[in-house]
Amino acid sequence: MKIAIIAAMEREVRTLIRSWKFRMVEYGGHRYRFFENGETTLVCGGIGAEAARRATEAVIREVNPVRVISVGFAGALDGSLRVGDILEPRTVINAADGVRTEVGSGAGILVSSATVAGMEQKVRLGKTYGASAVDMEAAAVALGAQARGVEFGAVKAISDAVDFSLPAMEQFVAGDGSSCVSKFAFHVALRPWLWGTTIALARNSSKASQALCGALVSYLARGVASRQSLTAESLAGELNPTRVGAEFAGAHTGTGTRPHTESDGKQ
Repeated sequence: MKIAIIAAMEREVRTLIRSWKFRMVEYGGHRYRFFENGETTLVCGGIGAEAARRATEAVIREVNPVRVISVGFAGALDGSLRVGDILEPRTVINAADGVRTEVGSGAGILVSSATVAGMEQKVRLGKTYGASAVDMEAAAVALGAQARGVEFGAVKAISDAVDFSLPAMEQFVAGDGSSCVSKFAFHVALRPWLWGTTIALARNSSKASQALCGALVSYLARGVASRQSLTAESLAGELNPTRVGAEFAGAHTGTGTRPHTESDGKQ
């Protein structure tokens, strides 16, 4: 049962894929690193809906999976959600056109926004859609999967609480969806009032990444053990581990063409 995972950035899933194999794949004029572990393939497509759409098309064409999972960071719209909490949404909504995708498992609503959501936008999205969290890619991945008759799911880690004010990030995202880290670092270095927020963002992102990687190990292990459709029942009860870290360091039995020993140049 082949599973394809679509993330935006390697830093979201780096602990998970650190011992996976990878190979280069070219699709639509873009080059992707496909990380592979047994029947699971992961690709980091970039930030935003268009980048996610391209990556979804590429991985479906290349590996013909039975299920595509959108994973990564999300912002909380529900005050009860904390950094590091895991959300497996039952419904994904595209804020651009209101299109809804019913996943068939999980709980809550994830809304996908075209831009990084600040505090005011979070309040608006939460009220408009009754959503628990917001991301930028899941709706595009859902659309790509549905267009090709492939099962869809989503697993997201909360990286910023509902009252956390994110810096304006759009200007640091390139046209291909990659993040311009050096440009952002230079921008922040000249603005001391952003230092505290940036440090908190880095700390929150690290915590969210650890939680996400631990949850994905449980998610994938259950699918391998059962060899059944992962839509059978919600995994929400086990997707919020209290401890993640060393327990999944040895869970990789990578297969493929090349060991992953490089860091993502855009991180």
